[in-house]
Amino acid sequence: MSSPQITSLPLSTSPSLALRHPTTEECTQISMSTSTTWADALPSALYLKEQSHLATAPLAKDGGMTTWVLVDTKLSPDKRQILSSCETYRKRALISASDGKVQERIVHGVASVYCPEKLRGRGYAGRLLKELSKELRTWQTHNLPSAGSILYSDIGRRYYAKLGWHPNVTNFHFELKPIHMSWPVTAVPIHTGTMDELCQSDENILRKSMAATSLDQPLCMTIIPDVDHMLWHHAKEEYACDFLFGKIPTAKGAIAGPPKNRVWAIWTHRYYSNPSIEKASNVLYILRLVIEADPTATRLPSNAHLRPSPELYGSTLESFNAVLQAAQAEAAEWKLDGVQIWDPTPLAKEMLVESGLEHVEVERAEEYIASLLWYDNEEGIQGTSPLWVNCEHYAWM
Repeated sequence: MSSPQITSLPLSTSPSLALRHPTTEECTQISMSTSTTWADALPSALYLKEQSHLATAPLAKDGGMTTWVLVDTKLSPDKRQILSSCETYRKRALISASDGKVQERIVHGVASVYCPEKLRGRGYAGRLLKELSKELRTWQTHNLPSAGSILYSDIGRRYYAKLGWHPNVTNFHFELKPIHMSWPVTAVPIHTGTMDELCQSDENILRKSMAATSLDQPLCMTIIPDVDHMLWHHAKEEYACDFLFGKIPTAKGAIAGPPKNRVWAIWTHRYYSNPSIEKASNVLYILRLVIEADPTATRLPSNAHLRPSPELYGSTLESFNAVLQAAQAEAAEWKLDGVQIWDPTPLAKEMLVESGLEHVEVERAEEYIASLLWYDNEEGIQGTSPLWVNCEHYAWM
């Protein structure tokens, strides 16, 4: 459909502006507008199909994803100008207090915030987000209350912070180079059929670590790294890989080590451009890195110095190395330019240094800035946020 003609534009403060959900045709209009920015390696026509495909993927289907638009309510659907738009994803989260009490809550993920270029500078995106922050307090809370929302800024730290989404304390990752080599013999591929069991084990471990008492941290929050998050990322990777290579990756990660002392990584292949046409920063993202015998997984400052027993440390380090080398080999095989590990635990950081694997640490200043808006007990937004545990790539959307 063609976009409605712009006649007179309302002020962003106009009382007639409100959040609405777009029609099917308006969703197509939004995808056509955003394709020039977010199509990555896909042609625009395939990007439109990818958007429809992702809407049926776990995490998004059955109402998990909601699309929002800011419009002038004086105009009827399909004849109104979409002033700004975004998506939200309903996510399960764990909240823990200093006494170790753990509660499950909803934390919505805000994504794809967009304003047409010809409408920018008028305050429409800000108005959309202000309205959204109020709406999400009670959105889809029939089973669990909402505690807040997250987003990832690609325009620095200030803009969203002014609207209530404060940058996480840390926004860093480690980068490793791809290496053409065979997988270490101790590293076993993770396939789609085994991910559910691993994610459930991960959640069980996570619930125990979140129950740790703390004198130095009044509140902690983590997005549960469930299988739906992983499958959403894999739905995106498979669509791109099928177009680029005519096949899809079967290895969704790697695992090494004996029970109760395993190390595993679940990853995704992300193509920002066609690797056969131009050099780009295509990435194998480690969605989730788990070290079962990691006493620093609580992320509490008071536990940062803890380490596994000496008899476990050596074998854990060997498994850690094997998993990361498998990731490097996978990245090389699939023509990716690097491997990224977001927000590793203190133990994982130490092991990466001891591994001898070449790597660099990157502090993100402008892109992928994880940001968190937290509700208070009244009707407002807190000025401070809880400690975000496991701010890893699986939570990005």
